[in-house]
Amino acid sequence: MARYLGPQCRLCRREGEKLFLKGIRCETTKCAITKRKYPPGQLAWGRGKLSKYGVQFREKQKTKRFYGILERQFKNYYLKAERQKGNTGEDLLIMLERRLDNVVHLILFASSRKNARQLIRHGHITVNNKRVNIPSYLVKAGDVIRPNTSDASQNIVKSNIELVKSRNTPAWVDLKLDVPEGVVTQLPTREDISIPVQEQLIVELYSK
Repeated sequence: MARYLGPQCRLCRREGEKLFLKGIRCETTKCAITKRKYPPGQLAWGRGKLSKYGVQFREKQKTKRFYGILERQFKNYYLKAERQKGNTGEDLLIMLERRLDNVVHLILFASSRKNARQLIRHGHITVNNKRVNIPSYLVKAGDVIRPNTSDASQNIVKSNIELVKSRNTPAWVDLKLDVPEGVVTQLPTREDISIPVQEQLIVELYSK
């Protein structure tokens, strides 16, 4: 399975804003964007003014990197969103937001989306009391997400919650930290998605 193995902070610096790829580190002064606000590469290299295509391309790259997926998978999500009725850009973002690895991160079970993918692949997360090891699983309204019943899974999740418990949680998930469990009360809307992206630019890019 293809995955990005390079430095995570380089991706944030390239996009010029925090993508929260390294969990709690991104919220401290050690964050690469705080220390080095210029893009990676030679210091003499200048960005210049982006073309219309360049602006659209950067929006797509930022969205891909925020959710931690690669090009082929991202395009498949776009094609699915395009076949649905409604706004293609909004449907794309809602689909990405419903990914299990993203939800596990949002309900504080993991410090980052990368950490969430690792927990899911190792069998530490259950949905409706069934173990799910597919990070791209799309949650539905009514789904109940819990750590596995094993002591190891419970301890890992509780440890992560202690690290990030001050972080805000989404309104479309009912979180119970004492259990712990997250219940998807409804599907997210565009207003529930915090990623700073103009999804219409992605639609324009793929429509060419």
